[in-house]
Amino acid sequence: MTFHPRNIILSAAIALALAAPAAAADEVKLRYLASQGGLSAHELAAELGYFDGTGITLENIGYANGGPASLIALASGDVEIGSAATSAVLNSIISGNDFVAAYPSNGINKEVESIFYVLDDSPIKSIKDIAGKSIAVNTLGGLAELAAKKAAIRAGLAPDDVSRVAVPVQDMGAALQAHRIDAIEVGEPQLSQVTASLPTVSLGDAFRTVMNNQPFAMVMASVAFVNSHRAAIRGLQLGMIKTQKYNAAHPDELRRWLISYLKVPANQAKRIHFPVPATTIDMPRIQSLANQLYRFGFIKQTVDMKPMVLAYPLPAT
Repeated sequence: MTFHPRNIILSAAIALALAAPAAAADEVKLRYLASQGGLSAHELAAELGYFDGTGITLENIGYANGGPASLIALASGDVEIGSAATSAVLNSIISGNDFVAAYPSNGINKEVESIFYVLDDSPIKSIKDIAGKSIAVNTLGGLAELAAKKAAIRAGLAPDDVSRVAVPVQDMGAALQAHRIDAIEVGEPQLSQVTASLPTVSLGDAFRTVMNNQPFAMVMASVAFVNSHRAAIRGLQLGMIKTQKYNAAHPDELRRWLISYLKVPANQAKRIHFPVPATTIDMPRIQSLANQLYRFGFIKQTVDMKPMVLAYPLPAT
């Protein structure tokens, strides 16, 4: 399959929408599936009022137990935006879904942690000891599983020496405590919740073995929706950029949002290192990640990422 660039150009009339009294904002309702135990950037943007006056309203129609479920809802037309890690996104597009990335979601930097953990009385003392054991990842075929494979290689193991088991992130602590799995791979905010409630030992960072200083998940929309609602997509993107800057500048306020919105206990919220959504998209890094996904068998063919990612933000022309 050959992927061709889409012509995603914002009408010049849209740029005058707020200035011209006769021009109405593009009234668009964006339905989405929320993340279990997480607060998405678009949810926070709405709470902060960054969509006020744009014509954009959000509607949460339920919860997605992982990125693939979100993309299935997007493909079926049940939602207008869906979020998933790069591997799930690419497989969905390769399978025939006409999606493009509207903006980057979670990202990795030196402050962010996604850790392999075992109980403190576990015989597993390093990644090398996990050969023949099981490790919980939030979904199979995603970046968490890729991280587990690459960690195994770095420890001198074969990539499939470690059994990966899909466990919802909110259930990982209980699964580890009950010895249903031997190790977990978990990030925030569940990471702080698990370490506050269980005696655990870290085996090392997971995602930094795969990527660093780049987004690893995208919020997607259909090409048809983007072409019909370009002003709304640009408004969404601009709201995301404001939110990303807010996150970076106000970590303590963001912790208060977690306490009120997700009911994260205050003593756990203060320990959290937040993912940093990117304000730009580094295409060489995204392409490198796609190449790794193909090399490890997570996607079916090599892909060119450029046609799959919108300008961020769309030009006001």
